Amino acid sequence: MRMFLTAALVLLPALAAPAQSTPAQAETLVKRAVAYAKANGMEKLIKETNQGVFHVGSGSELYIFIYDLNGVVKAIGYNTQELVGKNRWDLKDPDGKFIIREFVSLAKAKGSGWVDYKYPNPLSGKMEQKTSYIVLCDGLIVGAGTYKK
Repeated sequence: MRMFLTAALVLLPALAAPAQSTPAQAETLVKRAVAYAKANGMEKLIKETNQGVFHVGSGSELYIFIYDLNGVVKAIGYNTQELVGKNRWDLKDPDGKFIIREFVSLAKAKGSGWVDYKYPNPLSGKMEQKTSYIVLCDGLIVGAGTYKK
């Protein structure tokens, strides 16, 4: 019983406030998703992502998103029902940056890399600086982002 209470006291602060994700974690999640697609097929990755498998978990803003090169959401680990199938080609941040167009441009030019923009943080509800790592895989863009602090 004492061991249980000690463990609970140690873990309680970690459960109370979600840890801020890092760019390294975003990149690792994308690479894990790409490896999964290569081993199991892109359709299975899309299905698993839409079922929340490639979402770090409740209390985290880190999740996989998958777009086609026309800006259509194929899968997203957050707000799935609302966004899958929508064309977000014209999505702009408050500074006028076309977010999805940046993803597509980078994917076509380099195959992978980072895109910085402003986006609403689902945890804070505020517009914040975000950076997303994207990879072109089987003709689709697989990515994940984290908020800068």
